[in-house]
Amino acid sequence: MAKTATGKTAPTYSKGTSLFDRLNAFLENNEKPLFWGILVVGVTLALMSFNARMSEAHDDSLYIEAAYRYVHEFPNYYYTSHAPMYPMFLALLTMMFGTNLIYFKLFSVLFYALGAVFFYKALDKKVTPIIKFFVYTFICMNYMILYYASQTFSEAFYMLIQAIFFYYFSKYNFSEDPIGTDLKKDWKGWMVLGFLMMLLTLAKNILVIGIIAVLLYFLVQKEKKKALFALGFFGLFKLLYELIKSLVWGDSAIQYASQMNILFNKDPYDASQGQEDIMGFFGRFTDNIAAYVGKRFYQIIGFFDEDFLFKKVVEQDGQLMETSNNSIYFFFAFIILGLTFYGLYKAYKDNNKFIFFFVWFAGAICFGTFFVLQARWDQPRFIMVHMPALFLGILYGLYSYFKKGTNQFILIGLITVLVASFVMSSTKRAVKNIPIVSKNLKGDIYYGYTPDWQNYLKLSAYCKDSLPENSLVAARKAPMSFVYAKGKHFYPIYSVIAKDPETQQSNPDSALAIFKSKKVTHLLIASLRINPNKNTGDVINTLHNIAAPIMRKYPEKLVLVKEMGLSEPSYLYEIKY
Repeated sequence: MAKTATGKTAPTYSKGTSLFDRLNAFLENNEKPLFWGILVVGVTLALMSFNARMSEAHDDSLYIEAAYRYVHEFPNYYYTSHAPMYPMFLALLTMMFGTNLIYFKLFSVLFYALGAVFFYKALDKKVTPIIKFFVYTFICMNYMILYYASQTFSEAFYMLIQAIFFYYFSKYNFSEDPIGTDLKKDWKGWMVLGFLMMLLTLAKNILVIGIIAVLLYFLVQKEKKKALFALGFFGLFKLLYELIKSLVWGDSAIQYASQMNILFNKDPYDASQGQEDIMGFFGRFTDNIAAYVGKRFYQIIGFFDEDFLFKKVVEQDGQLMETSNNSIYFFFAFIILGLTFYGLYKAYKDNNKFIFFFVWFAGAICFGTFFVLQARWDQPRFIMVHMPALFLGILYGLYSYFKKGTNQFILIGLITVLVASFVMSSTKRAVKNIPIVSKNLKGDIYYGYTPDWQNYLKLSAYCKDSLPENSLVAARKAPMSFVYAKGKHFYPIYSVIAKDPETQQSNPDSALAIFKSKKVTHLLIASLRINPNKNTGDVINTLHNIAAPIMRKYPEKLVLVKEMGLSEPSYLYEIKY
């Protein structure tokens, strides 16, 4: 007889009772074939969805460039942004295989599969089979998780670290013999938890909030000694890591504060707009709830198409323009938030510490993320990694509500629709991707990109092959240029430098002075689309707004070296100081 998280004997599911019990009995009796079948189908879809190219979002390229610099600039380089642990792992792969995208991405697929297994093991015997297998199916077959399973973003890596943490935290706190406060007996368990908590903060910086959530969880459960032990063993490993970091990397690792300052800026790419005030952070919070809970959550589960937006027309500066209709997204967010809080409440009321912890942990990180991140960073991955834990709360609440009634088919119907949506959307995308990845693996590394990106990346490769080795090219997507130029470094431009507040363009003399001080020799000006799905003629014009004033005042100082592409071309200019 299995036991629940509260230590009580779990019921034996019978085929002759309610719909829930019959389905639970079926899942329980066929656990092994279902476990392996779902995993095999998921891995198959991940391989069919395999993306052998770099994402246009460029953060994945940033990790690869950081790994390269770890290897070739050690110990004078330390990556301080986002997820410092992941580039360290990629650095190990770089040492073994060089900058090999396929190997990097295959390891991501491995992380995805192992993360699914550990999450399943964390849930096993602690939640009903219906909930367990739904969450497992979501992790294995959701199209968005499958997308990141073959990317060099840190999401697959993080989801594995998080799943391992959940597994051991559940083992030590929700088993028949939970960890106690007798260090003579339980010190090994606390060492494991402290170490994993430290790894979480290295896998993603925002997980500092997760550590606070763990401490508050113990305090809510009136286990003050456990809270102190968790803090103490986490602090021990964190202190040890910081000591090693200081000894090995020295001053190169002391850049964290400058990276954190970006989060306090109103615009992450333009510090001249000033820093956010308290009302600004609350504005971020509400905007991000609309974006992530009201929009991205539904897109990930397949209810909204990822390109679909609810819009409204507003008047600005005497002109009519379309903008996102947040009031509609708030309505949809209210539904998810209501279901999540209801599940959290039910778990607390039922003393189901297991469900309560998972939802508490994921919810705390999400709310912290909504306060901290600028709303313009509207990316589904920021909530996707926490959705398995959030689903535990949502399904627990719904399961508890329908359990005693005769309308259990409503929840089973909803679950069936969601699972069908996962499978259909993932299969459709996987089949569509096969000819693309086939061409990529056969050597056409640009196939699958739109013409604007093809021209940009081909011109980046040209810079490696045709420019002097000591040349330094300024580019809008420098990390992507680095990858496709096979290790040639580019000077990153994320915002207009030396901006004139009236023209919103660079002061030509100041811009040239900055480029000269940084030893920039060339400018790579691309026609990268603002709307990635359609060539509207509107492009990311950051480099244009730097180069145009220079061309007007000093036309002889920018000399065209190479033009790539007839449609949506990219241009390489040499700077003649």
